Amino acid sequence: MKKILSLLMTSTLMLSMVACGTDSAAQKSTDSQSTEVTEEATTDDAKTYNVGVIQLVQHPALDAATEGFQAALTEKLGDSVTITVNNASGDSATCATIANSFVSDNVDLIMANATPAMQASETATSTIPIVATSITDYATALDISDWTGATGTNVTGTSDLAPLDGQATMLNELFPDAKEVGIIYCSGEDNSLYQANKITEYLEGYGYNVTDYTFSDSADVATVVQSACSSSDVLYVPTDNVAANCAETINNVALTAGVPIVAGEEGICKGCGIATLSISYYDIGYAAGLMAYDILVNGKDPATTEIQYATEFTKEYNPLIAEQLGIEIPSDYEAIAMDEE
Repeated sequence: MKKILSLLMTSTLMLSMVACGTDSAAQKSTDSQSTEVTEEATTDDAKTYNVGVIQLVQHPALDAATEGFQAALTEKLGDSVTITVNNASGDSATCATIANSFVSDNVDLIMANATPAMQASETATSTIPIVATSITDYATALDISDWTGATGTNVTGTSDLAPLDGQATMLNELFPDAKEVGIIYCSGEDNSLYQANKITEYLEGYGYNVTDYTFSDSADVATVVQSACSSSDVLYVPTDNVAANCAETINNVALTAGVPIVAGEEGICKGCGIATLSISYYDIGYAAGLMAYDILVNGKDPATTEIQYATEFTKEYNPLIAEQLGIEIPSDYEAIAMDEE
């Protein structure tokens, strides 16, 4: 009887130990699954980004740059990025207001489209990353004397500088018999002054006499262009935001005077020029978007990120103005698609 009782107690004890082992394993399995679910939820809970865009003025070139920037970021981040675009309507003070608003909102990055937008953003914050585009020369715009390719600050981006030597060559190709070249730009745009100074060197190398004609704002444009036309055989208009916004006014004066214009970019050429050696503003905006992604997601430092430049250029012409002025354009130029009336 004692043996039977002993056997029963031993069996009960073994069953109890098995049950405890099973419960422990089940608990470990549950804990493991819980940990995996938590980790998965953390992974799926992706970071979101808020990006503010300041565009100086509505214009085809700047519009295309903003479009390219948005396309690149949304392709990379999808719904994880919110992009707020504000247009300053050509006013530098409004650029500053928008920039300060983005700083107050603590956005993750500011995209500044055009020089005044970048300058306003750089003044507003030294900590929020700024990716700019449609900037001709960053050293000039930011007053950097020892230029190394990167700003050394919270600013980086892409440049819209087309090769000025190539544009001078284009002008000489189309107008080899001209003597006087007038350069028209806004005196308030540092990048326009930079372009004017650089292309003057190349034009003088071809034997042209070069004269600058500057206006302070849109109210002076017609008068300045009239003065330039009276003393010039051909005009050159660099990538200048005020000039771009006043292309119709420039065209009304120059076309009436019969003076052709070589332009720094396609948008100005479409409005008042006869030819340009142009870049794609969509492409430089897209490149700026990829730079922004690298900063936001990969932690790249804008201070050491070198400015990027366009690598492809297209010889283009305005078929309407060429026809009106009776100027024959070489066959290797592409016609700019003109808006239908």
